[in-house]
Parts: sequence; C-alpha cells; structure tokens
Amino acid sequence: MKTFIKILHWLPRIICILAILFISLFAADSFAPGLSIWQQLAGFIIHLIPSFILLAILIISWKRELLGGILFTAIGIVLTPFIFSMNYKMNHSIGISLLVIATITIPFIVVGVLFLLSYFFKKKNLKTTHNE
Repeated sequence: MKTFIKILHWLPRIICILAILFISLFAADSFAPGLSIWQQLAGFIIHLIPSFILLAILIISWKRELLGGILFTAIGIVLTPFIFSMNYKMNHSIGISLLVIATITIPFIVVGVLFLLSYFFKKKNLKTTHNE
C-alpha cells in the first residue's frame, strides 16, 4: 500500500509539470519576423501567463492536495466548453476540437482527480495507522 500511495503522490505532480510544459510550448508562436525583440519578448511573456497561473496552482497543490485537486478539476471542466467552442469556430471540425480538448484540458482534470485521490488515500492510510 505504501508504494501505491507514493505513486499516487508523485503521479499528479509529474503529469502536471509535463502538461504545463506542453501548454508553454504554445508561447513560442510569439516569435515572428518583423517584430522587434522587445515586442517578441512581451508577446512571449503574455503567452506564458496561463503557464504561470498553472504553476502557481501546482505550487499550492504540492502541500494542499485537496485544494489543488479541486482547482485543477474545476479549471479543466470550466475551460473545456470554452476551448471546444473556440476551436470549433476556427476549424468547423468536431474531431479536431475534441482532440484539442483531449490534449489541453483533460490532463488537468486527470491531475485534479489524482490529487484528490492522493489526498483521500493518505488521509485513509493515516487513520488506519493511528488505529492500529
């Protein structure tokens, strides 16, 4: 059971870091010819704002798994219809829009659920070790 709890402890953190790094890759489109270096850097930083917000939530979640689980799950669920409709308006394809949802919002829902599971399994394990 200890190994399972350790895996459940680290899995949401690792997935979240990878998902944030993936989201951060989209900031690279701010570098375009014809713009000054300052305009490109400003655009790059602006494009990284979602990554900074997600990183802040990850830092909070590191010690407060219950809060992190709720926040990541809520972010994923709330952003899913918004991102789907935005992508559907751009490409008029349900399949592509679902693929975008699968790569952008679903990982954060999974991370949120894993943080919640980690919290509850640790809480349950703590109760059973104190009762023994």
